[in-house]
Amino acid sequence: MEENQDSYRQIFKATSLFGGVQVFNIIISIIRSKFVAILIGPTGMGITGLLTTSIGFVSALTNFGLGTSAVKNVAAAAATGDKSRVSTVVTVLRRLVWITGLLGMVLTAVLSPWLSDLTFGSKEYTLAFIWISVTLLFQQLSSGQIVVLQGLRRLQYLAKANMAGAVLGLVISIPVYYVWRLDGIVPVIIISSLTAMLLSWFYARKVGVRTIKINTKTITAEGKEMLKMGFVLSISGLIPLGTSYIIRIYISNNGGVDQVGLYTAGFAIINTYVGMIFSAMSMDYYPRLAGVSHDNKKTAELINQQSEIAILILAPILAVFIVFIQYVIILLYSTKFVPVNGMIQWAAMGMYFKAVSWAIAFILLAKGASRLFFWNELIANIYILGFNIIGYKLAGFNGLGISFVAGYFVYLIQVFFLAHYKYDFLFQFDFFKLFGIQLTLGIACFTIIRFLQTPWSYFAGGATIVFSTWLSVKELDKRLGLKAIWINFRSRF
Repeated sequence: MEENQDSYRQIFKATSLFGGVQVFNIIISIIRSKFVAILIGPTGMGITGLLTTSIGFVSALTNFGLGTSAVKNVAAAAATGDKSRVSTVVTVLRRLVWITGLLGMVLTAVLSPWLSDLTFGSKEYTLAFIWISVTLLFQQLSSGQIVVLQGLRRLQYLAKANMAGAVLGLVISIPVYYVWRLDGIVPVIIISSLTAMLLSWFYARKVGVRTIKINTKTITAEGKEMLKMGFVLSISGLIPLGTSYIIRIYISNNGGVDQVGLYTAGFAIINTYVGMIFSAMSMDYYPRLAGVSHDNKKTAELINQQSEIAILILAPILAVFIVFIQYVIILLYSTKFVPVNGMIQWAAMGMYFKAVSWAIAFILLAKGASRLFFWNELIANIYILGFNIIGYKLAGFNGLGISFVAGYFVYLIQVFFLAHYKYDFLFQFDFFKLFGIQLTLGIACFTIIRFLQTPWSYFAGGATIVFSTWLSVKELDKRLGLKAIWINFRSRF
């Protein structure tokens, strides 16, 4: 029991730490966006978005997914307790990020006239692409250092690097934009990526993993698995980008650009303010899962624990979104975006299924099943795209929300049976009980807000949110010993 409690505490601690970092970064991003909008206007923001999106696409093709795939290798090496083994893996990684980073930089510089013409319809931005090509090297070197911190689970250093990067990005960009306006776009992109690289390097040095001398044979032997899996992950990462692009084009052709804007804003709320929980969890969850991936029993146990914590944290948040989404939209945007209320409420229901399927899907990465991961994601994105098109055609924005629920319900079934068939994964009774109760409360909130008139809907919905929150706190206390943590915290002061 004590061992399980320690595991639950580690999951919750990592989620709390990086959840706080995500909230901090969002606040900084909002402040930065306000200033940038004033200083360089919509035109400047458009240019910045097009430049960074184009660079991001090239990066996805050339970085070989090392920022994700290599975490497994570093975590597995750390699990052995052999410092020499860790040094070898990290040294190989550092060589590979240099090679792939230079590849991305050179490719961008060579293709700069074509990228400018494709992105902006002229070769006017060729020089800009040549200048910012160096950011692909900076980003890849930074990614290598972050992999070391994540794989070795030095979460405090990783959190500090993220927060310091957000603050420096704000401090640097505002003065540059103030002085040079549109001419400051390229310098800000370069300086921001350089700053992120230096910060990640600074904190990675604190870990104390030394770089050792290795020959080409060792680089090939150790790097083969990283690159093989990473390349598949890199290609897999392009699939949801393509799916997102196609559905936006479909909405634009059938409903207009305004409809695309509403759709984008609606899912930005869900993916940013709820999705940050997934980002926070993955920082610790993935390397921990990779560390026990050789043992199916331990793997299943960790997935169950992660799924329970995810539901306990997310359920009250999702209930709030379902009941009070109209006020959330008005606060973040304006009354013009109220038409996507229903879509977000449906999407919030879909998040219950996404949270669990997300926890299971990591088993494919942890096991190194890159080919299986690719086909799993490709098949899922095909039917999710189909659901989206059918949903929008039949019921507009509400249809898109419903398709989100249907897509992730099917995806949960898919990854569960895949994990069960390949790795003997099963859910434990405790998870079924928690998931069933919290999903029922979510459905209750959805039903109340849909069929009960205001203000009674808010009273009843609010009461359901309180009950969901109470239940989550109670269950978290069972798993974490919240009272003991609080008493220990108070004793320090």
